[in-house]
Amino acid sequence: MENNENNIELEDRLIETIDENGNVITFELYDIVEVDEQEYALLLPTEQDEDSDDEDAEIVLMRLSKNGDDYLFETIEDDEEFNKVAAYVESLDEDIEEDEE
Repeated sequence: MENNENNIELEDRLIETIDENGNVITFELYDIVEVDEQEYALLLPTEQDEDSDDEDAEIVLMRLSKNGDDYLFETIEDDEEFNKVAAYVESLDEDIEEDEE
């Protein structure tokens, strides 16, 4: 029964988006961070190249907007906004690495 609950939780964490070519891409919601009172989703692609390992997985950043009870995942178009969020996420990663040492 516990496996079923884990599957439900995983399904709740899967996000499907459509790229500019109309292809459906599935991501796993890795985390949500807040920068300057705006929430951002850290997403991991569920389909990896066979040659890459988990450490090579590229995190995708998307802005979260609330629409009623639903969240919308939006591409971050502004380079300055994207760089600020990416720098914040990288600083979190550095903090985790320091804690592990």
